[in-house]
Amino acid sequence: MQGWIIPLPKEPSKSKEDFSKERKKKLKWLIRQGYLKSERIKDAMSKVPREDFIPLMYKDYSYLEVPLPLPGKKATISCPHSYPLFYEPLGLDTGHKFLEVGLGSGYGTAVAREIVGPEGLVVSIEIDPLTFEFARKNLENEGYNDIVLVKGDGGLGYPEMSSYDRICVTAACLEIPPPLIEQLRIGGRLIAPLIEFGSQNLVLLEKSEKEIIRKVICQVLYVSLRGIYGVSED
Repeated sequence: MQGWIIPLPKEPSKSKEDFSKERKKKLKWLIRQGYLKSERIKDAMSKVPREDFIPLMYKDYSYLEVPLPLPGKKATISCPHSYPLFYEPLGLDTGHKFLEVGLGSGYGTAVAREIVGPEGLVVSIEIDPLTFEFARKNLENEGYNDIVLVKGDGGLGYPEMSSYDRICVTAACLEIPPPLIEQLRIGGRLIAPLIEFGSQNLVLLEKSEKEIIRKVICQVLYVSLRGIYGVSED
C-alpha cells in the first residue's frame, strides 16, 4: 500500500476501555505534534470511536499511524493524523455545508458531521460499491442517519446540493476536478492531494470572486482518485 508497512490481520483482543485510552493518548499526541489545534475538531475526534470504522481483523491497530485496508479496490482508512491535517487548514466548523470526495470507512465523515453540528450538512461520495456499503453500515451502526451518502464519481461532485462551504478530496488527483471548483462557494475552501513532479502535495484552495488562491500544506501519500478525473493506472 504505497510505501506503508501494513500490520498483519489478527483477531481483535482489545476492550472498549483499551480503545478509549488509546484514543485519548492519540489526541494528546496529535496536539503535541501540531496537527490538532481546534477545540471543535478535538471534541469531534474524542467522540467518534475510530475502532468501530475498521474491519474486524485490523481493529486492534485502530490508533497506529498507518493506513489500514478496507473492502473495495485499493481502499484504505487513512492514518489518524490525516483528519486534522485536512480539517484544520480547511477551517471546518459549525454550520458548514461540507462535501467529502471518498467516503472510505465513514470515519472521517462521522468526524466531519460532529464538527459541522446540527446546523451543518455533510455530503459524501464514494465510487466503489464495496467501500460504500461498508461505510454506510458503519455510519448507520453509530447512529449517523442524517449524512447524505452518494454512490458515484466523486470528481463530478454533487451539484444537487451545491454550493459547498468546504470540500475535501481524500484521493490523489492530477488536477482538481473542475466540477468541484464550480460547486465551491465564493469564499469557500477545498483541500486535496495533488500529484506534482513525481510526488504528492496536499494543496489548499480558496475561492474568491476574482481568483483561486493556492497554498501547499505538505507532502502526503494517498491512493489515486478514480473516475472521469481519476489517475490512469493501466
